[in-house]
Amino acid sequence: MKTGISNPILLSIMVVILLAVLAGCSSAAESSEAEKEQTKRPILIQGPMPIEAENFAEHLENVEIEESGSTFEFYIGTVDGYPVIVSKTGKGMENTAAATAIAIEKYNPAAIINQGTSGGHDPELNVFDIVLGERTVNIGSMKTGDRVEGEGIEATEWKPMDVMASEGSAGEDPNAEKARYYEGDAELLAAANRVNDSYTQGKIVEGTIGSADLWNNEVDRINWFHKNYETSVEEMESASSAMISKAYDVPFLAIRILSNNKTNDGAYNPETAAANQEYVYEVVQEYIAFLEKE
Repeated sequence: MKTGISNPILLSIMVVILLAVLAGCSSAAESSEAEKEQTKRPILIQGPMPIEAENFAEHLENVEIEESGSTFEFYIGTVDGYPVIVSKTGKGMENTAAATAIAIEKYNPAAIINQGTSGGHDPELNVFDIVLGERTVNIGSMKTGDRVEGEGIEATEWKPMDVMASEGSAGEDPNAEKARYYEGDAELLAAANRVNDSYTQGKIVEGTIGSADLWNNEVDRINWFHKNYETSVEEMESASSAMISKAYDVPFLAIRILSNNKTNDGAYNPETAAANQEYVYEVVQEYIAFLEKE
């Protein structure tokens, strides 16, 4: 009595069935991997002006550009196979808040990094030094004192006004006269600190980043903010992005390089914008590695 398969037709049929099963398993695995890639939430990198965004965008692979309105551009691509979007927000608090809300609603990012140039408030910091936003704060939201005509303007007596303190009048809530600080995300900060050694053009510190639709050139005013708000630098975007990110519970970090510092005569250098983006690229790669381990 024979125990093997002797019918060549039957054998051929079994081989075809086996190949079909193996092909189906392979196809299912590839489909599952593709679905996994598609479900990865992108990392959003923000820069106000072309000089502060386009250098990073050049690092992206498989880039597509999407526009929203006449101001906002989104460079959609990948870094090391992970989805990354570079957002050119435009300058100022309003533009940045709008660009952040649009990006969150449209792309559902896993994290947001707002980066770019800034002016120094700390005399210990020099041009090309980088500040990691342990905190960001709006230094342009203020409430003046009560003064009648002829009593003058006393800007150093103005108080912070926290527009998020309550839904009523700011005068009804004593907490509304305190500065609101937005904490940088711990995991993003950790990723940034892990690649500090990759940056050789200056030092990297954690500090407070102040934002406002203001451009302060008065050194006494800069010193006043440094003393009363503990600001390391000032710029015009990060705090508004931090506020919107917090409203949507999206991890956020601001990373700002000093392009000038009037407190120690540090002259403006436009090359700082590219240097910061190169460092932020290292941070993004490190953060991607962290996300892939989860």
